[in-house]
Amino acid sequence: MITLPRSASFLWTLLPLTAFATEPATLAQRAAQPVTLAQLAAQNAHSSSFSPLVEKVRRATAKYRDINVMFAEGGWKAATPCVSGPNSGAMGVHFVKDGRVGDGILKPEEPEALIYEPLGNGFMRLVGVEFIELKEVWDSVGNGGGKQPTLEGQLLNLVSEPNRYTLPAFYEIHVWAWKDNPDGFFADWNIDVNCNRATGN
Repeated sequence: MITLPRSASFLWTLLPLTAFATEPATLAQRAAQPVTLAQLAAQNAHSSSFSPLVEKVRRATAKYRDINVMFAEGGWKAATPCVSGPNSGAMGVHFVKDGRVGDGILKPEEPEALIYEPLGNGFMRLVGVEFIELKEVWDSVGNGGGKQPTLEGQLLNLVSEPNRYTLPAFYEIHVWAWKDNPDGFFADWNIDVNCNRATGN
């Protein structure tokens, strides 16, 4: 059993869903029109790259394109409001799965966070996921002898302290599986995502 460091006790100050000004029941009637795998393949047809990680993420998270599936499943909590980039682009609203952050495990089929872009009028569109592990926990369980973790050949980024999220140092990687990113599948920010239509306090 892994014991989280005391510094992680404030990990992801969870926000009430009312912060997004729309109750899950209302979202059930306002779920954004999902993008099919075929449509996404056509959208990314200009790219010659193929990523096994992206394909695994798509298969594992396709059901969450309907945000109501996430609410009904339970265990997902709003961890951030809509996160905008420091210069351009954004990430979106992060929903984190209970027990995954800080467990010292990285699996392509089990991302720590789902990322949704606010579209206005209560609509939320799944755009990607984030894999997250606390550095102290990852290193303490002997994963790679303190080396930065990789996932399906992709090196995770180290976000040191202090950071804008007021978190202890952590490793992370974004996977833009459901919205094309001109800067690549694994860039932190997506210039085609924005928080302009986010609502709430």
